[in-house]
Parts: sequence; C-alpha cells; structure tokens
Amino acid sequence: MTKTSGGSSTPGSDKRSEIAGIPTRFIAIGAIVVLAVWFLFANLDKVKIQFWVFTVTAPLWIALLATLLAGAALGWLLKGRRSR
Repeated sequence: MTKTSGGSSTPGSDKRSEIAGIPTRFIAIGAIVVLAVWFLFANLDKVKIQFWVFTVTAPLWIALLATLLAGAALGWLLKGRRSR
C-alpha cells in the first residue's frame, strides 16, 4: 500500500496490474508459451545435432523443446538464488 503525506492509503494502490481481472504476469506467460509452441511446430524438419563426440538426427522441434526446458529449469534454479 502507498501512503500519502496525510497517512491514509491511496485506494487501489495495493493491486497489481490486471487486464480484465487477469494479472498481466499470467497474460505475458501465456503469450510466451503460445509463441514457443507455435515456433516449435513451425520447425518440424529433421536436423543433425552434433555433440562433442557423436551426432544425432532428430526433429528440430525436439531439440528446441529440450533447449526451452533446459532454459526454464535454469531460470527456476537461478530464481531461488536471487531471492536470498
């Protein structure tokens, strides 16, 4: 809550940003998920993925999904460190 100079709180200041009653954070997450899924399905070709010592042929969407999940896991792990 935000207090004015008179000591009273400003009405509505304790609410977070919302659009049609839905927090904007959820809207942003939903939009990112939709774009990620669309991007995955737009890349269905098979590709060669070369690791240090071996090469694998797999659909590109699997490689992209694995990268997305690895990034999400890394973000989740690092989020816990930042809040300390």
